[in-house]
Amino acid sequence: MIQKIKAGASNVDITPRQSHFLFGYPFVERMSTGVHDVLLSSALYITNGRMQVLFISNDVIYIAKDSVLRIRKEVSVKTGIPASHILIAATHTHSAPVTAEVLISVNDPIVPRVDQDYLRFMEESSVKAAFQAFERAESAKIGFVTGDATGVGTNRHDPKGPKDMEVPAMLVRNLNYETIACMLICNMHPTILHENSTLYSSDFPHYTRIFLQDYLGKTCTVVYFTGTAGNQSPRHVTKSNTFEEAERIGKIVADAVISQLEKSVHFSADVSIYLRHKFTDLPKRQFPSVEWAEYHRDSLKKHFDQLQNSSKDIRVIRTAEVNWFGSEELLFLSSLAQSNGLDRAYETILPAEIQIIKIGDRTFIAWPGEVFVEYGLELKKQFSKISLITYANGELQGYLVTKEANDKGFYEAGNSFFDYTAGEIMLKKTMELVKELGQ
Repeated sequence: MIQKIKAGASNVDITPRQSHFLFGYPFVERMSTGVHDVLLSSALYITNGRMQVLFISNDVIYIAKDSVLRIRKEVSVKTGIPASHILIAATHTHSAPVTAEVLISVNDPIVPRVDQDYLRFMEESSVKAAFQAFERAESAKIGFVTGDATGVGTNRHDPKGPKDMEVPAMLVRNLNYETIACMLICNMHPTILHENSTLYSSDFPHYTRIFLQDYLGKTCTVVYFTGTAGNQSPRHVTKSNTFEEAERIGKIVADAVISQLEKSVHFSADVSIYLRHKFTDLPKRQFPSVEWAEYHRDSLKKHFDQLQNSSKDIRVIRTAEVNWFGSEELLFLSSLAQSNGLDRAYETILPAEIQIIKIGDRTFIAWPGEVFVEYGLELKKQFSKISLITYANGELQGYLVTKEANDKGFYEAGNSFFDYTAGEIMLKKTMELVKELGQ
């Protein structure tokens, strides 16, 4: 029997109190000099009396598996919510501190180790946000919309390539018609801000929150998730790498949701909640020889240098630069693989977690890693009203790529820890779990 919904939401500030290295762009010295917008841990708790689920989104680049375990354990002790019912993800902003030990950063002498004091602060603040959301639970109704954010970005490698501009959103209202929370998923890298920006920021998701709160009410908690953005970038649509441009892109995402809210939206207090949860091993990658990786690196560096001298298209130059970065990382990983230096990293990230939360007729999937958009699109082909949240419940030290990306030697494939079939395995096992839920 379906029981009435109760829900609560909360934001907690996770902005560092000191200057930190801003993580996300390789080989660049980038220490924070101030705060543009506060980094947040945003939590949404929902129960129908029989099942409880908790969504947490943090404005950091990654959340390591160990952090997820610690946060889940503490929240579960405080609230009784089963650990497997708690979804924790990063928005993947590139203007926040280092929060996970990413092995390829060892090859980058500029990137520092994780600051344990900040990590502890982030984790404690996440628990605080979760507990506040739990405590604030009140009778509520839930509605769903899906907007179109065309213009927010494109495929990173080919502006005409695969992309997903849909922005699914879940709205939670109390019985006074006040919006408690808006949870949304955008399939785009939050990388408007580049190396010359030294302020803490969640990038364009900050402005998405602001515009949504202007419409829904200042007390509305906006829980922002990043979807299948592994090969998605605003690079081909941005006019500059400024906060003004972040504001423009953020408004596109907010307007995608608002345009649907201006129509008739059905809200219900009688909503079912179901969950599936599974861990799976993934095939480790067979890295090329060091000799081939050196040749590959030199070729891409030469191509980048030539474009710098011959092209005026900053987007083409940036793509070549990023591909060169990837080749440097591939060379480093090939060297480590030759000496079994990757074993410890695999131990910290495997097995990979698949989490499925179905609320009403909407299904939310959570995967770790930076996931190519093709996997989300395939899920949508097979099932209706389904969305993939990434950077969730741990990280995979990089990307889940496609065969095409592997064959063409794209940047993402260069630093991936796994064979391209890893994404296909995650997809197959996810589809099996979704079918168990009756889709």
